[in-house]
Amino acid sequence: MYYYIPQPPFLIPIMGLLIALVFGLTFQMQMETRIKSWLKNPKIQGAYRLEGTDLTLSYQGICLGIWIFLGGGLKIFGFSAITAFGFALFLTIGAGAFLWQQFGEMLVEVQQKGPSALDLDR
Repeated sequence: MYYYIPQPPFLIPIMGLLIALVFGLTFQMQMETRIKSWLKNPKIQGAYRLEGTDLTLSYQGICLGIWIFLGGGLKIFGFSAITAFGFALFLTIGAGAFLWQQFGEMLVEVQQKGPSALDLDR
């Protein structure tokens, strides 16, 4: 009698990582464009808010990639798909919401104190 030993799904975390990297690069380019326009015209009211479909979709794409990466990573270790992706969803939503809030607060600080507020060498 032959036993089939299934191979772990290595492709799932790799695909999640690639998705997160692609959306991360788009998020970076969009933020660089916005910051350059803010620095040229700092009098724009509310310019430092995290608004716009482009930013939110890019950030949600990053979170989607991270969710797939974490879920696939847990699935490699033998967890069932529901358990792996459920726990990964819980982690991704929590960390994603926390980082979005911190990023928004950082932009408000930059608006109030200027770009030198982000200088970590002080």
